[in-house]
Amino acid sequence: MPRDRRLLLIYAIILLDVIVGSAIGPILPDFVKGLPYPQLWLSLGTALFLGIQLFSAPLLGKLSDGYGRRPILIVSAVGTFLADCLLLPVRAGFYLANRLSDGLTNGMYAAVRSAITDISPKDQLFKNLGIEGAIVSLGFVIGPAVGGLLLTALAVPAGQQARYIALLAVSLSALNVGLSLLLRETHDQRTGVSRDVLRSELRNSLNVTRLWHRLLDKDQQHPGLRQLVLMQLALTLSTGYYFYFVAFVSLGEMRMDARAISYFFMYFGFLSIVINFVFYTYFADRINQRRAIFWLALLGTPMLAGYGLVGTSVLGLYVLVTIDCLTLSLIQGLIEGLLAQKTTDEDRGEIFGINQALQGVASFATTLVFGVLSLADLRLPFGWFAVCLAGVALLARKKIEN
Repeated sequence: MPRDRRLLLIYAIILLDVIVGSAIGPILPDFVKGLPYPQLWLSLGTALFLGIQLFSAPLLGKLSDGYGRRPILIVSAVGTFLADCLLLPVRAGFYLANRLSDGLTNGMYAAVRSAITDISPKDQLFKNLGIEGAIVSLGFVIGPAVGGLLLTALAVPAGQQARYIALLAVSLSALNVGLSLLLRETHDQRTGVSRDVLRSELRNSLNVTRLWHRLLDKDQQHPGLRQLVLMQLALTLSTGYYFYFVAFVSLGEMRMDARAISYFFMYFGFLSIVINFVFYTYFADRINQRRAIFWLALLGTPMLAGYGLVGTSVLGLYVLVTIDCLTLSLIQGLIEGLLAQKTTDEDRGEIFGINQALQGVASFATTLVFGVLSLADLRLPFGWFAVCLAGVALLARKKIEN
């Protein structure tokens, strides 16, 4: 049981948010059916969702430093609810509008990680951020599971599945608004943010070069921060496959329907929960985290390439995802824990915001790359993802040597 019960509420908010996002994942192909190059439209939606965080994440992070984490989480929960309402008409235009509007408030994770760091004792930081990763994995289990059970129990015909899941998402996101209202503030040093500072923050956030220079400035205050962010950016380029997977298994050789995709993500998420929980509870604080990142990335690289070679083998897909949970899926929490150690109460939200914005740039870039590659061959993007994960191993290796 966490020492601070606010952690439980934060975890619940994260869980519901991920459940909503993962529940709608299997139905997204329904929104672009009939369009030419549907995989490209799915990629465009992902690019909008992730790319808009370029400015929303630093802005929300800065606001959370000035006004507290709680108001930002409330606004983000309301934004997600309104965005999910846009999915009720199953049309491509509304899908793109949902991706754009939901991306605006998905920058809340800068505030979430700041809130967890605010109330975590130093000896519990890796564990608490690791549990966040396990909670995300749990959401990936529950979301498809609830969606699959709903479609099965009500015997929903294929043509109506998207609308039923959209209604489920709206209901759960409304519940998350209520949970966010219950959260007590975690950040005591609130000084507000002037309009001039907000305007400057917005301008700076839209300027990638300026974002990078802000990171370099922070690296002067917290040596080693830049190297960790570079590792996370390379990881973000590789984990673009999370967003590509639905298009790959539904439009590729496997031709999975929404129910089969739900079952797959249930297995992926459940296994990831167990492995993340054991790893971050019993091992993460006792190992050399940088060396662990190197080996996990190195071992995960051929696994990522293997996804593109699995063909029609469902067994092969499940074997690869098992290896995934033991390697690549463990890296994110380690990097976040190392990053959290480089922050202070005064700039925690700002640093996490800059980091998430740069991740938004990387996510946007990798989405464009895998969208173009998929036009030539649906298997090609996994070669790109594998190269990017090898980059994580290379950066981690340099960090160890330094």
